[in-house]
Amino acid sequence: MGSGKSTLCRGLADRFDMSYISAGKVMREMAGCKGMSLQEFSAYAEEHPEIDREIDDEQKKKASGNCVVDGRLAAYFIDKADLRVWLTAPIEDRAERIASREGIGANEARNGIIERERSERKRYKMIYDIDLDRLSVYDLVINTGVFDREATLNIVADAMENLVD
Repeated sequence: MGSGKSTLCRGLADRFDMSYISAGKVMREMAGCKGMSLQEFSAYAEEHPEIDREIDDEQKKKASGNCVVDGRLAAYFIDKADLRVWLTAPIEDRAERIASREGIGANEARNGIIERERSERKRYKMIYDIDLDRLSVYDLVINTGVFDREATLNIVADAMENLVD
């Protein structure tokens, strides 16, 4: 949340003329259909593991061919991924980005990030036995608190262009 995943993935999809698949978009749509905020929906998903499975299954179905997949668990579920990237950033940077994007205060954004991440860690461990702190599944880890959006896009684009078959 707020690390720049969606911005990066949209940029890569545009640059390389690829389709863009977003797990976050699916989750936001599901929350909206239930009239819930993301935090409320995350809490709801803790009691309904079928929600995460539905989001992940939908992502897997759509992820074929030339595409960029934006999702916290995509690296675990997209078998034929050419490059797996994890973006991180200090919570203060992420909170400012979300606050600006959603028109809320930075403190409210920070609290939302903390709560949503707590919920995700709990759900992903319970449902899939995935520890989000284990980054060894990723080919590239980038701190977007150090690199701006253009630099991040260029780093990942360069990595994509230089993949070894």
